[in-house]
Amino acid sequence: MTVTEDRPSYKWVGTRPIRPDGYDKVVGKARFAADLNLPGQLHAAILRSPHGHARVLSIDTTAAEAMPGVKAVVTSADFPELDASNPERDVAENLMARGVVLYVGHALAAVAASTKAEAAAAVAAIEVEYELLPVVLSLDESMAEGAPLVNEHNVTMFVESDGPSNLATVNALERGDVDAAFEAACGFTRDGIVALMVVGGRVPDDFVLANQFLMWVIGGFHNPANLGALALGVVLEHGEQLEELRRRAKAAPVGGGAGGGGAAAHVDRLLHCTVSEVMRT
Repeated sequence: MTVTEDRPSYKWVGTRPIRPDGYDKVVGKARFAADLNLPGQLHAAILRSPHGHARVLSIDTTAAEAMPGVKAVVTSADFPELDASNPERDVAENLMARGVVLYVGHALAAVAASTKAEAAAAVAAIEVEYELLPVVLSLDESMAEGAPLVNEHNVTMFVESDGPSNLATVNALERGDVDAAFEAACGFTRDGIVALMVVGGRVPDDFVLANQFLMWVIGGFHNPANLGALALGVVLEHGEQLEELRRRAKAAPVGGGAGGGGAAAHVDRLLHCTVSEVMRT
């Protein structure tokens, strides 16, 4: 084992600073997600698509709105439609389907009710009429000539495009004389590798609790307050209110902020923020 005798003097590296939240966690003063329960607190439930690709012909929320305990039922019709040139359009439409569902589980509506049971019952009462569309199950299928469009608004980036395409982007990398390298090689092999979707196993769970004054956020972000503000700004186009929303966002205690995640990956949490903001306004 190598031991360094002459250690450089750093302010934090090699030291054991006291965690600013350590005392509250040790003595039980920290309020975690399960400890937060506001007066008149509502619970959200989400209606999700059972189909991989379908056009939404109609959504009838009449019965759900009339059920006991239901305070709000929202669909994409309750939010402004972002222009096709807006870079956040894909995030907003992943948050809640607008006209077309793109995968099994795509959110269609959200309910806020007095209890979890009432919210779930209201979601079950929402009636949706679908027109099933062709599905694409592999990359090769999606790039084949005449393949059905997965997203009617997607345009290939970094190339001139005549219209919507399943191809998201084209990146060309060139270095040196490739043909000469193959000629000089002792041998080479060519193969295709397909990796299934991988989801990072994050330790922190997702959580949102909000009222008209504050919003508590827990998730796989080092600064959850930024996410809460981003969520409301993206979906509701309250760009001028982002600083106000950041001031109202409060990061609740969590055992660590590491792990995979992104605004588009935390759809449930964004929906809960959305329902709260719609009711506030």
